Amino acid sequence: MKLLAARPTHSVRLLAILLLAVLQFSCKPQSDEHIALRVGHTLDQQHSVHQALEFMDQRLAYYSNGSMSLKLYPGSQLGSEREMIELLQIGTLAMTSIPASPLEGFVPRMKVFSLPYIFRDSEHYWRVLGGEVGRTLLEGLSEYKLHGMGYFDAGSRSFYTTQRPIYTPDDLKGLKIRVLNSATAVEMIRMLGGAATPVSWGELYTALQQGVVDGAENNPPSYYLSHQYEAARYFSLDEHTSVPDIVLCSQRVWKNLNAQQQRWLSLALQDATQYQRKLWQKSTETSLKLLKQDGVEIIYPDKAAFAERVEPMHERLNGTPLGALLKRIEAV
Repeated sequence: MKLLAARPTHSVRLLAILLLAVLQFSCKPQSDEHIALRVGHTLDQQHSVHQALEFMDQRLAYYSNGSMSLKLYPGSQLGSEREMIELLQIGTLAMTSIPASPLEGFVPRMKVFSLPYIFRDSEHYWRVLGGEVGRTLLEGLSEYKLHGMGYFDAGSRSFYTTQRPIYTPDDLKGLKIRVLNSATAVEMIRMLGGAATPVSWGELYTALQQGVVDGAENNPPSYYLSHQYEAARYFSLDEHTSVPDIVLCSQRVWKNLNAQQQRWLSLALQDATQYQRKLWQKSTETSLKLLKQDGVEIIYPDKAAFAERVEPMHERLNGTPLGALLKRIEAV
């Protein structure tokens, strides 16, 4: 929703989205009617997440013999990540795919994904997500009126900057860095010497251009597809965090589906998850190639120096529930 006179407040914006949702979506589908589940996300239509959701829609139509479908709203059409989580909780949005970090404000255990350098490599990452730890985290979302369905690949997040390249943690000193809406991510930037600056994803390109921030951090496809490389020409692949995208369903909507419909939706997501992982790998390789062709300076720093600087974040969690979760991840 856009107003010419003034920027809408969070409550006004959420009310407008809620009214739209009430008009377009019924939380209690009838068994003899076609069920169209509204799915919102913040990403570009070229992004692998959107393409995977389109594929999920095709598979859902196949499994349900055309009785179920997904209606996709990309590019923050239905609001920010936080706003869509709130819509899921009250049942006026069916599904979303968002990074785990914005869930921190709702689900404290999700802070674990924002901790830097908790995965040894990609194989360890997927063993954790596909195993008991990953399942437990998804199941724990039910107490927050959310149904965790699965994980999409979002690779690893690295720094990109406008003023100078980042070779060591000291190079971040004094720079204003945009991070996800995550207290853990903010602390990580502070420990590396930067200043975490809150900017919405939709406003980040302009913020980089105008010097509101000196850099940000994200994965290669998001950096490339958002065109933010046009303003921030240094990309340092320190790969400090691996924050998965989590596919969420409104618990209220999930419970209003019968067991067969739930199964169809779950099967469609399983197919889409495998499809998205392949798309992600290809998208990452393509993005890095195109960035190099455009003249972006890509740096491969010593990750050990970054990991050593943020190690106190792990140590401070000893004896806490989050620390226990971290030890379970390390043991996988």
